[in-house]
Amino acid sequence: MSGHSKWSTIKRQKGAKDAARGAIFTKLGNNIAVAARNGTDPETNFALRLAIDKAKAENMPMANIQRAIDRQKDKEAAQLQELLYEGYGPGGVAIMVECTTDNVNRTYSDVKVAFNRHGGSMAEKGSVAFQFNRQGMIRVEQIGDSVLEKVIESGAEDVNEEEDSSVIYTDPKDLNRIRLALTDSGFKVLEAELTYVPKTTISVENVETAGKILRLMEALEDLEDVSATYVNFDIPQAILAQLN
Repeated sequence: MSGHSKWSTIKRQKGAKDAARGAIFTKLGNNIAVAARNGTDPETNFALRLAIDKAKAENMPMANIQRAIDRQKDKEAAQLQELLYEGYGPGGVAIMVECTTDNVNRTYSDVKVAFNRHGGSMAEKGSVAFQFNRQGMIRVEQIGDSVLEKVIESGAEDVNEEEDSSVIYTDPKDLNRIRLALTDSGFKVLEAELTYVPKTTISVENVETAGKILRLMEALEDLEDVSATYVNFDIPQAILAQLN
């Protein structure tokens, strides 16, 4: 059931450049503003709590976080919309692109151009999404039997060790409960979010195809309106090494 974090792991291995700090803060601020629609108190709005935690993990200043929350009170501010685009990259890999935007036409055009320029194509709604499951994801710093025991006890669905952390998958409605259970048991939660997990993963063994996929993914994530990407591919370390 692994795969939700394949792209982030590949980025670390390849040393792919991160987006500019200002662009990251814009993406995080948009996510906070959207979450705040259902209440501005993170104690009672779990989605807002997750968005704020993610922003803090990126060292986003509290002043920026508060401005994003307050944006919901500004009747003159452009209204943000959440969009989910689907497409295929080189080699037929599946990609879903989550966006937050105040200009749908601009965002659609930018995403389409990124796909077209890098050997991919956008797809009809639902033609890619069926290959993914919506799940909660929690990453904790610890690995080993203690994590596995707590995962079983809490009722989480699965756990995978990735490098020096454990990634735990939950039913979406159980994400907050299990996150709190792990925290109360002394585990350090590094991140917690709702994500899309591929049902199966494609291993990309061709160097040229892998390079094209990576360029497409970087182009998509460079877009300010793109808040998250979800993929069903994996690129083996041996192939990544040839691209560096």
